[in-house]
Amino acid sequence: MMRLFGYFAARTRRGRMARVVSISLLLALGPLTPAYAAGAQPEEQSTYVAPLANPVLEARAKALQKELRCLVCQGQSIDESNAPLAADLRRLIRQQIEAGQSDGEIKDFLVARYGAFVLMKPPVRQDTFFLWFGPMLLVLAGAGVIGVTIARSRQRLGIDEAPEKT
Repeated sequence: MMRLFGYFAARTRRGRMARVVSISLLLALGPLTPAYAAGAQPEEQSTYVAPLANPVLEARAKALQKELRCLVCQGQSIDESNAPLAADLRRLIRQQIEAGQSDGEIKDFLVARYGAFVLMKPPVRQDTFFLWFGPMLLVLAGAGVIGVTIARSRQRLGIDEAPEKT
């Protein structure tokens, strides 16, 4: 019995020692944590994009941004998104507008780079067929499965048969 008690006492001493070492480390390194959090981490990229000086070109950039999908958020346009990639695309659009590119050329460039999914309203083509008609096909397939299931369960329970008269 003493042997068993000695084993637990030794474990308790080790546990106390581990706690003392852990607390000492926390007290020693604790003051460094705010300094690391403030300075050692990389700076976050700003999502602010400076507007163009010409209000007509800025309006054109805003309209174009509303037609393009954020590839990170996927449910928002790059005009609405706060993702760093959306900010980069907004900057890219402004650079290309200042360079004299047309809206079509900018869209073609982005589609070539990111695919037709970057457009909020992609054209109906073979590679975008599922984007346009996929949801409708899934709803129809679900309705078909539900209809078949109901028909089979009615047939199994005999609900479709006329009641017998005796």
